[in-house]
Amino acid sequence: MINYSQLSDDYSRIEQVIYYLLKNAPRQPGLDEIAEYIHLSEYHLQRLFTRWVGVSPKRFLQFITKEHAKQLLAEANSILDTSIQVGLSSPGRLHDLFITWEAVTPGEFKQRGDGLTIYYGFHPTPFGEILLGSTDRGICNLSFVMPSSHLDALDALQENWPLAKLVEKSGLGQPLLENIFHPNLHKTDQPLHLYLSGSNFQLKVWEALLRVPSGNVVSYRDIASYLGEPNASRAVGNALARNPIAVLIPCHRVIHSLGEFGHYHFGRERKVALLGWEMANVANTGS
Repeated sequence: MINYSQLSDDYSRIEQVIYYLLKNAPRQPGLDEIAEYIHLSEYHLQRLFTRWVGVSPKRFLQFITKEHAKQLLAEANSILDTSIQVGLSSPGRLHDLFITWEAVTPGEFKQRGDGLTIYYGFHPTPFGEILLGSTDRGICNLSFVMPSSHLDALDALQENWPLAKLVEKSGLGQPLLENIFHPNLHKTDQPLHLYLSGSNFQLKVWEALLRVPSGNVVSYRDIASYLGEPNASRAVGNALARNPIAVLIPCHRVIHSLGEFGHYHFGRERKVALLGWEMANVANTGS
């Protein structure tokens, strides 16, 4: 059984390391320099980082350099095209994990969650604590709990579903977390179901993101062009900001066309952590 609490505690230190790597990436800092910054011995830093992400800090730094990001961006159009041709929603997800999703109907949209029960719980993950919300029809919320409070996270969930009834039921979330963050250890024939509420354009953007394989990136312009609206990069960015289900709808895989990682609703360091973690997993599994 994976100790998610330990991984979540480790992430707070890893985030500091990633901040330092991003700030100093052009210099390619060595392990000794990073260890001094984080106030750990080189041995403990190497051990902690490798336990968390599966690769060394040096290897992780290679994954998150701009040149590597630009190389991945050059492949983005073929990635999306291939996904369409094979008819899969997310062909690059690790192993056999896949996702189905359902949008609320126009009538349900107007009801604003009236009559809907959302079961929620707070859970540790490899990237910090999350608020997970699900209904009888699927997961409707996955958000990272920022330094503010649980109450703020719940308020944001309620804002998306104003008239829904929120019921705490943490026990429902644990099996889902194992499938989301460690699908290679918990293979299942059952897809993860998402239940989404958004405008038609937002739904199209989120669906497009499901076609971006794990460990790869696309640009805002790629997504806009894929949707047949090449000048809608800013609208794509707005849709990403409204994504209610982080990680599973992988808005962290969208970066600027010049290879810059850009902003992320839950923090730039967490975005880079997610990308580096995915790239390392893909590399380690040979996917």
